[in-house]
Amino acid sequence: MNRNFVEFGLAPGDISAIRFGISPGHELCHAVRVLQRPAEHPLQWGWLRAVRGRLPRESFELLAVLIGVDGYMPDFLTSEPGWDLEPEEEAARLRAAPVAPMLVDLHKMVLRSSGARQQAIQRMIAEPERARAMIADAWVEVWGAVLAPVWTQLERLLRADIAVRSRRIATGGLAAMASELHPSISWHEHAVRVELRLHREALDCRGSGLVLVPSVMSSYGCMVLTEPPAQPTVFYPAQGVTETWARDPATTASALGALVGPARAAILLAAHDARTTSQVAADHGIAVSTASHHLAVLREGGLVASTRDGARMLHLRTPLGEALVGAML
Repeated sequence: MNRNFVEFGLAPGDISAIRFGISPGHELCHAVRVLQRPAEHPLQWGWLRAVRGRLPRESFELLAVLIGVDGYMPDFLTSEPGWDLEPEEEAARLRAAPVAPMLVDLHKMVLRSSGARQQAIQRMIAEPERARAMIADAWVEVWGAVLAPVWTQLERLLRADIAVRSRRIATGGLAAMASELHPSISWHEHAVRVELRLHREALDCRGSGLVLVPSVMSSYGCMVLTEPPAQPTVFYPAQGVTETWARDPATTASALGALVGPARAAILLAAHDARTTSQVAADHGIAVSTASHHLAVLREGGLVASTRDGARMLHLRTPLGEALVGAML
């Protein structure tokens, strides 16, 4: 049986050729697909129970027409993933997306659709600026209803996954890390190889590099971006996603608190940004000496790293700390 692979060629041992990113737009597109076929996504059932009642029907239906239920989705709906890409920035980029590439994507969707859906996309093509504004408005409204309430939990899972993968590169190299991303991803002769149903392609990424993007909402398989001007990108399912990932942050803090204690749990949950001991104390309403003690315990356990910045000491979650927080979600 013939198998289809997309290969992203990399220079041997060039760790700098790989970078990780986060894509709010990718998460939203797959959330729309999950909402269309909930029975196929059991890991999202906890999230589905929480969001179904507040779904904005008209905006959702517009995005559903555009995105479909599987396969290719328009590239213009997601901008280049980045480590610090925020949902608001993603929405702003969509609102200003160049019309010409957007039309290319819409024509692709016409070829992949039929009937009323095809007619709706053709109407978008007839008035692209108006369509772009409507799509951006729908993106913002659906995001606010279904993902904004759980973005903190979702983002923690994504960052925990990236931390673990980055550590694996440092300890085992690119080949070891790539081979553990997903069963459909492998390392083959200095290339990241992704097995797909229909797409076959080979790209030389030695000049451009490769972006790896974990996903919570697309927990069933991998996708790729290969067409310029997009950076070569592989989207893969994040590890540690369970049906309870979208539970309330207070429940997460309680579960983590039972493990490491309430005070240290609160400090660890907030340690995704580097802070000084004084800032930690102020943020949690405790004495500086108490904050210093809790940070020392977390540091001894390998959950927090402390680095000196001039006269200041900055504290940040380690990959182990990220993995622990992610596992609690």
